[in-house]
Amino acid sequence: MPGITDVHVHVEPYRSLKPAILDLLWREIPDRPYTSRLMDDPRAFLEHLDKAGVERACLINYVSPEVMGFTEDVNRFIGEFAKEDRKRLIPFGSVHPKRTKDPKRDVERLASKWEMGGMKIHPPHQLFAANAYADGKLPALRTIYKTAERLKMPIMVHTGTSVFPGARSKFGDPMALDDVAQDCPDLTILMAHGGRPLWCDTAFYLLRRHRNLHLDISSIPPKRLLEWFPRLEEISAKVVFGSDWPAPGVPGIREEIEGLRSLALSERTKERILSENAAALVK
Repeated sequence: MPGITDVHVHVEPYRSLKPAILDLLWREIPDRPYTSRLMDDPRAFLEHLDKAGVERACLINYVSPEVMGFTEDVNRFIGEFAKEDRKRLIPFGSVHPKRTKDPKRDVERLASKWEMGGMKIHPPHQLFAANAYADGKLPALRTIYKTAERLKMPIMVHTGTSVFPGARSKFGDPMALDDVAQDCPDLTILMAHGGRPLWCDTAFYLLRRHRNLHLDISSIPPKRLLEWFPRLEEISAKVVFGSDWPAPGVPGIREEIEGLRSLALSERTKERILSENAAALVK
């Protein structure tokens, strides 16, 4: 039986964040010195995972200079951080389609140089729709998807709203993934947040429509999960646990796990969400 995997933890070079973003985060995080130490010291972070009962964590990073302040250096940062224990720490990197000059090469470098376990696309923070390639205006995005598909590298795509200054929540509509899932049928797509709170019905439809789409429940408060996805049991084979820690409103990894375990779901569904599904999707 595989251990618990948290597919959505934000271990990032937080000092690169824009001041307004960093101020917002620190107002929401109760123990700033402790959290800072976890972001700086992978051994301390591994101890934190042990205390939360988590075996593996996907460390989510993405290039977003306009909104967040992150540049391509996030790939170096998280690649080096994860070297402390590559079996337990799974880095997710980024290639920004508006900034790359060679998207195929840059995605391949994520796999070869940094051994990334996946990639992150954040439409509201990178300011394009997840299917922006479809009208021919952003061809690099198609190349990113196609290269990841060939490399069997999962791609996590943010869906739903964002509260950060400068974010464009209109790009969080998960319906854009209808194109991506069809155009890249062998690409593993993790739909982060399930379009919460505005587009959960759309997300549910897409999850049932496309075999290569999966739901990452991070940033969905456990007490709201069955309100927003009342038929969750029907898609339990496609759902993975994520905490989104240390994002605003997330009390902690352990607290999110305990919240999920308290729900009126079958034990089989809980095992799938916490452990089994992620073990099959994220290597």
